[in-house]
Amino acid sequence: MKTLILGIDDAGRGPVIGPMVLAGVLINDKIKKEFVKLGIRDSKTILPKKREILAKKIKESAITHHIVKISVDEIDGKTGDKLNLNQREAIATSMIINKLNKKKEQIKVIIDCPSANIKSWKEYMEKFLIGGSNLNVVCEHKADENHVVVAAASIIAKVERDNEIKKLREKIGINFGSGYPSDPFTRKFIYEHYGEFKGKGIFRESWATIKKHKSHKSQKKLF
Repeated sequence: MKTLILGIDDAGRGPVIGPMVLAGVLINDKIKKEFVKLGIRDSKTILPKKREILAKKIKESAITHHIVKISVDEIDGKTGDKLNLNQREAIATSMIINKLNKKKEQIKVIIDCPSANIKSWKEYMEKFLIGGSNLNVVCEHKADENHVVVAAASIIAKVERDNEIKKLREKIGINFGSGYPSDPFTRKFIYEHYGEFKGKGIFRESWATIKKHKSHKSQKKLF
């Protein structure tokens, strides 16, 4: 029996605005060779237009794929389940595996691990797997650099995250940039519009960037 390969990666772990996205891409050895020929690599090394083209080709060529989004409210812990971000990502990862695992073939699952403690994170994630006797789960750091299937998942996740941000910008009618704290457009948006949009599922209120902004505003009022 031939072994399939499932790569999983995330996009949007660090931004202060918008959701986090995880993607899983299921392939076989033949498709893996096609991905290598296409020049698929870590999404961070590819320009946006090229990512969009590759994302379309990945979806067309892969056996299947699946996307899970983690909302701002979930990231901020407003759902009341007291999960941290590593735990949320572990559960989202298990959701992808459960969705794509038909239990008919052996599957090697390769995950770009978000936690410094790979062993602990993997054990926590595996608690949520349904079945799994046909799975060989491997968690690594920099898996998106070392495995073309994980790179493919990183591209799908990144393009989906970018689309979510684009829709959010269009909805509110303001260009807030990428949503990353290092982006001048994002910082300007927070400074000028936080009061207008706070509590509306746009800002990650639990992030240090927002806490620092609120503290700065509070100090300005005092003086």
